[in-house]
Amino acid sequence: QLQAYGGGLVQAGGSLRLSCAVPGASLYNHVTGWFRQAPGKEREGVACLSSGDGSRWYSTSVKGRFTISSDAANGMVYLQMDDLKPGDTAVYYCAVDSSWPNMVVAAREGKPDDLHYWGKGTLVTVSS
Repeated sequence: QLQAYGGGLVQAGGSLRLSCAVPGASLYNHVTGWFRQAPGKEREGVACLSSGDGSRWYSTSVKGRFTISSDAANGMVYLQMDDLKPGDTAVYYCAVDSSWPNMVVAAREGKPDDLHYWGKGTLVTVSS
């Protein structure tokens, strides 16, 4: 099961880097994504990455502030979050699938349940 970690409390304008270990799946032929769920809100996709060809997708709300990356050789996926805002407060989850179109659709619709794997999240709290 996937486990995201690296969350915490940060002031607005600050940065955090989330990590996710992806055991048992080669990131060279799988795609990964980050999702989040804020209190009282629906889940939403944040960022997606195809490590094999470098394709990336970002939600409008985080584009320019967040960066998704991977260390495919070690099976790790990261989400660098800069210029954090109180609206970024949420539990963040990572997900894995074998299909880039599936990952992007799931991200646009906020439905990581449709993907092969997604797991336990990590809480990010941004104070104003």
